[in-house]
Amino acid sequence: MDADRRQELLALYREGPDVIEGAVRGLSDEELDRQPAGGGWSAREVVIHMADSEMSSAIRVRRLLSEDDPVIQGYDEEDYARRFHYGNRAIEPSLAALRGARETTAEILDGLADDDWSRSGTHTESGPGYSVDRWLEIYASHAHDHAEQIRAAVAGPD
Repeated sequence: MDADRRQELLALYREGPDVIEGAVRGLSDEELDRQPAGGGWSAREVVIHMADSEMSSAIRVRRLLSEDDPVIQGYDEEDYARRFHYGNRAIEPSLAALRGARETTAEILDGLADDDWSRSGTHTESGPGYSVDRWLEIYASHAHDHAEQIRAAVAGPD
């Protein structure tokens, strides 16, 4: 990946907390809990997923940077949602966790040398070659994608 593309992705990554917070700002509990007509997660469940996912992703990139050829463990997000009661929790702590994970990780990414971006490991679901660059490609737009999911859930059926 070239430096310009990396900077574009880093800018998207940094925007993530603001994008999610903007998608839920001013929503009532009823709106946060509205289930999409076709199935899927409510806005509340998406926000809490984002916190768990981002905390996991922050550890993943740290492992890629600090260990030689680490194994990056996948997880079952539906199992997390059920076991960790996504539908019954307040969103504020999850918004704070999302912001903290992104801000502390962005600080680390700002200090990387060119060679650091190619450090890689093996992901238990996608296999070998899971690099820091690949990690950034995955997570840069993660919050933006889920903000769209939140807006769709809140909007309800067309």
